Amino acid sequence: MNAVRESASAIGQAAVALAGSGLATDARPWHLPRLARAWWEAGASPATLVAVAAIHRPHSTALVDDLGTLTYAELDDAGARLAGGIAARHGADRVTSIAVMCRNHRGFVLASVAAGRLGADLVYLNTEFSGPQLAQVIERMRPTLAVADEEFLPQLAGQDVPVLVAWHDRIADHPDAARRGGSPEDRTTVDELVANHSRHEPGSRIRGGSITLLTSGTTGPPKGAPRRPGPLATLGPVATLLRHTGLKAGDPVLVAPPLFHGFGLAIWALATFLRSPVVLRRRFDPETVLADIDTHRVACVAAVPVMLRRVLALGPEVLARYDRSNLRTVLSGAAPLPPALAQRVLDEFGDVLFNGYGSSEVGIASIATPDDLRAAPGTVGRPCAGTPVRVLDQARNPLPRGSSGTIYVGGPLVFTGYTGGGSKDTAGGLMSTGDVGHFDTEGRLHVEGRADDMIVSGGENVYPQEVEDVLTRHPAITDATVVGVDDEEFGQRLVAYVVAREPRPEPEELSEHVKGNLARFKVPRAFVFVDELPRNAAGKIVRSRLPAE
Repeated sequence: MNAVRESASAIGQAAVALAGSGLATDARPWHLPRLARAWWEAGASPATLVAVAAIHRPHSTALVDDLGTLTYAELDDAGARLAGGIAARHGADRVTSIAVMCRNHRGFVLASVAAGRLGADLVYLNTEFSGPQLAQVIERMRPTLAVADEEFLPQLAGQDVPVLVAWHDRIADHPDAARRGGSPEDRTTVDELVANHSRHEPGSRIRGGSITLLTSGTTGPPKGAPRRPGPLATLGPVATLLRHTGLKAGDPVLVAPPLFHGFGLAIWALATFLRSPVVLRRRFDPETVLADIDTHRVACVAAVPVMLRRVLALGPEVLARYDRSNLRTVLSGAAPLPPALAQRVLDEFGDVLFNGYGSSEVGIASIATPDDLRAAPGTVGRPCAGTPVRVLDQARNPLPRGSSGTIYVGGPLVFTGYTGGGSKDTAGGLMSTGDVGHFDTEGRLHVEGRADDMIVSGGENVYPQEVEDVLTRHPAITDATVVGVDDEEFGQRLVAYVVAREPRPEPEELSEHVKGNLARFKVPRAFVFVDELPRNAAGKIVRSRLPAE
C-alpha cells in the first residue's frame, strides 16, 4: 500500500512539474501520430528521446560540442543514418549489442541513438578502464560492435569485436594506425557512415534495448548494471528535480561529468526530455566551463565535486570575468560533496546548488536543495517522489531518525541484478546501497560512508568520510582522503592523504583540528601531503593509486 501511495504521489508531482516546465505547450494534437511512430521505431531509448524532441523543436539547438552545434532535427537524422550505415555494414539483425567508449561529444550521442533505432543493447564503457579491465568487460558483455574514440583503439586492439571510430581528428595522419587499432577495415568512422547511408527505418516494431552502466572497478572487476529504460520509472526523480530547480523547456544545460556514468547520462536525458541545448566538452577544463556558462547562457550545470573545487580554485579574478547571471542550478552528484565545498559553492554562486544521491544499482534516491545544504551542508536531502528510502539495522528493521544503519532504496529504478549474475542485498523490496547513514530530525538523509570502507582501529569503528569532511573544513586543506593501514597494536590505524595550500600546516595542527571536532580515536596517526588525489572520471578516490605512506 505504501508503494502504491508513493507511486501515485510521484505521478501527481510529475504532472504538476511538467505543467510548469513548459513542455505542455509542445503537446499539440497533430504531433500524436508522429510521436506514436517515434515510439514504434525506437521503443524506450535515447533514440526516442531525440526523435520526440526533433518532432517538437526540430530547429532548436540540441547539442554544442567541440565540433560546433547540431539541431534536434540534425541529431535525429544523423543518428538514423548511422543506424542505416551500421545495418548495411554489419546487418541490422546481427548487431544486438553496441559498446560505447567515447568522451563527451556528438559521437557518444549518435551511437546511443543508432543503437536505439536498431533495438540493440547499449553498454557504456569507462574511458579510464585499463586493457585487462576492458578485456574482462568485453568477455562478459560480448558486444557485437564497439564505437570508440581513436585514442582508445589501443585498449580495444586484440578484442574480438569490430570497431567504429567516433572521434578521429588524428587517425589519418598515423603511419602506425594499424598497430594502434587493428586493420583499416576496423577503422570505419561514424562520419563516413552518416554521410554515405540513408536513414534506417525499421520494417517492424523493435524491442527497446537495455542500457548497461558499469561499476567503477576501483575495488574489483567492473560489473554491469543493466536496466531497460521506461518513462514511468523516471517520473519520481524528474518530478523532484523540476519541482525544486524550476528548470524549463529550452533551458541550456552543461553536462561536465562523463556520459558513460549514470549521473552524466541522466542529466543528458533530462535535458533532451526538456528539448534543451546540451553543452558537452571532450575534456573538462574549469575556465572553459565558465566561458560556456557565459557564451551559451547556461541555466543548469551538472558536475562532480572535484570539478566544482577546480572551478572555485580559479580564484575571484577569473570567476569575475564571466557572466553567470543565467545560472540557476548547479547539480552535484556521483561522489560525496564535502560540507566545506558545498558552503563555498553556495557563497560564490548563490543558492543554486543541489546535491544528488544514488548509484548505478538503485538510480537516483534523494536530492538536497540549497535550503537543505545551508541548514545541513553534508546532507544528500530528502527522497525523490515515489522512491522509498529506509535506514535499517543489521536485522533489517527500520531505525529511528538519528540512528545510523545501512541505507536501502526502492522504486522502479532499482536494477534486477548484475550481468552474469549476482546482486546487492535486499529487504522488503528495497535494495542496499552499501552505504551507512541516518536521517536527521528534519527528515534529511546523511551518508556517513561506505560500509566496506569502515576502519576498525583499536576496537572502534571509523568511517573515513566523517574524518575527511572535518579535514576539508580546515582553511589550509583543499582535498583529503583517509585510509586504514595494518597496525600491530591497533589492528588498523588511520592515515590521511591531504592536498594543502601553501604554507602547509604542520601535522600537529591538523591533528588538533580533527581532535577538536571528533573523538580521539578518529584522529589520523599520520598525514601524507600530496599535490593531487588520484580520482576516476566520476571524482571517486582510487585508493590503489595513493602513494606509500
